[in-house]
Amino acid sequence: MNGDLVPAERVFDGELVDEPKTLVRRLGSGWQRARVVPPQLKSSQSFQYWLKETLGSLVRLPGRFLGGVSRGVVAAARAWRCWVRVKDYREAAEQSEKLADKFVEIRALTLFRWKVTGAVLVATSALVLVLYVLYGGVVWWAVSGVASVALAILGRRKDGSPGRKAVLAGPRTLTWTMDPQVLVDAFRDAKLIGKDETLRLVERAARVGEGWAVTVDLPATRKAADVIKNRDALASALAVDEVQLIVERVRGRGGHAGRVFLWVADEDPYAGPPLRTPLLDVEWWDAWRPVPFGRDARNRRIDLPLVWTSLLVGAIPRQGKTFATRLAAAGLILDPYTRLYVFDGKGGKDWEAAEQIAYRYVCGDELEHAYAVRDHLVELVAEVQARYARMATLDDEICPESKITTAISRDADLGMPITAVVIDEVQVFLENPTREQVGGKKTTLGAYIADLLTYLVRKGPAAGVVVILATQRPDSNTIPSRLRAVLGSRFALRVMDWRDSNIVLGEQMNTRGYDASTLLPSHKGVGILRPDGETDAGADMIALTVRTYYMPNAEWRVICARGRALREAAGTLAGHAVGDDAPRPIDSTSVVKALVSGTADGWVVDLPEPLAAIVDYLGEELDEREFVPTAELVEALDVEAVTFAREMGELGCKPLRQYVPDGEGTRRVRGYLTADIRSAVERVAADEIGSQDADQA
Repeated sequence: MNGDLVPAERVFDGELVDEPKTLVRRLGSGWQRARVVPPQLKSSQSFQYWLKETLGSLVRLPGRFLGGVSRGVVAAARAWRCWVRVKDYREAAEQSEKLADKFVEIRALTLFRWKVTGAVLVATSALVLVLYVLYGGVVWWAVSGVASVALAILGRRKDGSPGRKAVLAGPRTLTWTMDPQVLVDAFRDAKLIGKDETLRLVERAARVGEGWAVTVDLPATRKAADVIKNRDALASALAVDEVQLIVERVRGRGGHAGRVFLWVADEDPYAGPPLRTPLLDVEWWDAWRPVPFGRDARNRRIDLPLVWTSLLVGAIPRQGKTFATRLAAAGLILDPYTRLYVFDGKGGKDWEAAEQIAYRYVCGDELEHAYAVRDHLVELVAEVQARYARMATLDDEICPESKITTAISRDADLGMPITAVVIDEVQVFLENPTREQVGGKKTTLGAYIADLLTYLVRKGPAAGVVVILATQRPDSNTIPSRLRAVLGSRFALRVMDWRDSNIVLGEQMNTRGYDASTLLPSHKGVGILRPDGETDAGADMIALTVRTYYMPNAEWRVICARGRALREAAGTLAGHAVGDDAPRPIDSTSVVKALVSGTADGWVVDLPEPLAAIVDYLGEELDEREFVPTAELVEALDVEAVTFAREMGELGCKPLRQYVPDGEGTRRVRGYLTADIRSAVERVAADEIGSQDADQA
C-alpha cells in the first residue's frame, strides 16, 4: 500500500473453451425437449412428486369409492323421488297458477310412474334370477360391481361442485365479465328489469383502468336514474361492494335516458396511500382555470371550477373538511392577481399560513371576531356594488357584458381582481345570537352575516367574487335556506344521516342515489361532489364520488409561502398581509338597501323548503303570473310530486285546477295561485319577525 514490493501468487494464462457434448448429455437434452414424454418423467423431482401423489391416491381410492357410492345412492333416490312425484309438472302448474286444474292429470301421472317403477323392479328381479340359475353366483358379483360403479360415477362430485346443484351454495363471485347472462340475471334480481325483459349490449365488457366496464341499454320505459338510485341492490346482485360499483347515465349525443355505463373496480378504489396534490409541482396557477381537487373511482382527475360560482363543504368532524377547503383555496393562492378574505371560526392553526397572503384575515370565535367578519363582508358588498357601477362605464370591447373578464381582473387600474371569501366553520358566525339593528329592522348578528353572504353569492360571481364556505354542522338551522339555495358547487364528506346530506347536496339527492351518510368512516377525504360546471367526468354529471388530494400543514405552508412570493414579485400584496387592516370608507346605507327583499316588512327572512326554491325559481314572475302548474314546479325543482304536495299543504298552499293555454286551445291542469304563494311568504316573514321581537323583549 505504501509503494513497497510484496510477493504475489503465480498467475496463469488461459482461455475458456466449451466442453464437447457427450452422448449422455445429448440424450438428456432430447429427453427434456421431447413432447411425447410426460412432464412427470422429465426430472427426478417431478417424478418423485408424481409417484407420491399416485400412491396417495391409490391408498385413498377405497374410501373415495365408498363415499361416491353412498352419495350416488342418495342422488339416485332423490332423482327417483322427484320423477315419481311429477315434480317438474307440478312446479310448472304452480307457476302458471293452474295447480287445481291440473290436479287430476298430476295424480294420474303419479300413479302411472309408480306402476312403471313396480314393473321395472319385477322385470329386473326376474332377469337376475334367470341369470343366477344359468351361471351361478358370479351373476351377483357382476350385478353388484356394475351397480356400484354406476352409483360411484353418479356421486363422484360432492354437493356444491361443478356439475351438481348445490344443497348449500358457495360464495357468489363476480362472473358477469365472462358471462353477460349473469349481468342480466343481476338486473332481474335487483328488480331493475322484469323477468321477461333483457338488456341490449352497447359495448362489450372490457378492461378500463383497474376494473371492468360495460355499457348497456335498458328495456323501453326503464330509466338509468332508477339504476343509479338502486346501485346498492345491483352491487349485491353482482356480489361486489357498493363502493366498487360505479353507475353512470350515458348522456349527450351517444346516450339517452335508458343507457347505462357500469364500471366495477377490482378492489376498493378509495383505499391506498393518500394522493399528493399536483399544485405542489407548479410555480403558479391561473384562478380562471379549475383547481385540481381529487380523483374519482376510475382515477380520473377532477378539477373544480371556482370562478362564476361558489362552494359549500359540509362534513362531520375529522373527515377532511378543512383539507378539502384548503385545496379549493390553494389554486387561488397561487394566482398573484387574486385577493383573499380568510375567516377561520375554529381559531386553530389550520389557516395560520394564509395570514401572510390574505387581504383580510380573522381567526377566532369570540364576539369581536364575528364583528370583524361582519365589517369585512359589508366592505366587500360595497365593493361589489362599486364594481358593477364601474363596469357600466366600460366600453363593449373591454367589458362586452356586465361580467368580469380575465383582462379586467388583471388590470391594476380598474381594481377588480378575483376575490375569494373563504370561511371555515361558518356556523360559528351564522349562529351568533347578538341582537342587531340594521336599517331600522331587528335581527341578529348571525342573520345579518347570512344576509351579507347571500348577497355575495347571488351578485358576487359576475363581479369576480368567489364564496367558499365550510361547516361541520350542515343543518337547516345553521345555514339558512336562502343562502344554501344559491350556493353553486357542493361537496359533502361523511355526514350523520341523509337529511344532512340533502342539506349540503340539495333536496332529495338521496332519492337519486347520492347520500353522503353512506360513505365509510375509513374513507378519509372521500365525498360526493355536485359541481357547478364542467369536470373531467363530463359536463352533464349530476354528482360523483371524489377522493380529494391530501395536503398536510407542511405542504400547505409551502403553497402559502409561494403565493406570497408571487404577490411580492407582481406588486399585488396588500391589506392584512402588509399590516393594513384599516377599513375603507363605505356607504352603509346602500349596503342595507341591497339586502332588502320583497317580503312583508322589507327584510330578508329564512324561507322553508320548498317555498324558498319556488321563490328563487319564479323570481319576478312571482308578482307577474297568476297561476303556476304543479308539473312545471316539480320538473323545475326536481322534487317528488307527492312529497312536494304534502309540504305545500303544510305551508297553507292548496292546489286547484285552472285552464291554461295549450297550443291552439286550452287544457285544465293542477297548480297553485301565486297569490297563495306570496301569502305563505308573508306568513313566514311575519312569524320570524314576531319571533325576533319576542326575543328582543
